[in-house]
Amino acid sequence: MVKQADLAQAVVKESGTTLASEAGITMADKPAALWQLLVLVNLVSARISARIAKDAARELNDAGGTTPDGMASLSWQERVDALGRGHYVRYDESTATRLGECAELVREEYQGDLRRIAEDRKRTRLSSALQKFPGIGPTGAAIFCREAQVVWPWLRPYTDKLARTGAERIGLPKDEDKLGELVEGDDMAAFAAGLTHAARDEDLADRIRHAVE
Repeated sequence: MVKQADLAQAVVKESGTTLASEAGITMADKPAALWQLLVLVNLVSARISARIAKDAARELNDAGGTTPDGMASLSWQERVDALGRGHYVRYDESTATRLGECAELVREEYQGDLRRIAEDRKRTRLSSALQKFPGIGPTGAAIFCREAQVVWPWLRPYTDKLARTGAERIGLPKDEDKLGELVEGDDMAAFAAGLTHAARDEDLADRIRHAVE
């Protein structure tokens, strides 16, 4: 009989790559990294491919938008141009405006430091605060939490609906706490990311299952 912990490790090994790492963001409990994650989440929240969103995030960072101050210092046209280089063209103008608004909100409400958004360490308040940013709804807030748990241990174990769908697809429990028992805490973000990949890719789910048979 396949052990669930072995199956969980197969998920991490086969597909445990987070969105942040795919976008070239080195996650840390620091203002710049958390801001870059917020921008990425904003980009993937639109009806556009994740690959394009990640490419656009890289272009914005290369243009100097790695911090709220940096993003605010970019002109609207510079943001549009960076998004265009990442082929984020359908929503480039509205997104350029939105990212400027997000930068101002972080600077005004959190003094440029998104660590202040979670000082009380409560998931529900964090989710609500994230959804005050233009362009981020419940799904985007969940993606942020799923990714941020790599540097915010108090969020663990965090799985969103898509990750739990992936868990069910490969034969793991859908219960968040039970999933959290299957991996080390530091692996939880990668595990949750891998489960989301499995939810979207049936062939991947099959490979994960067969890897431990």
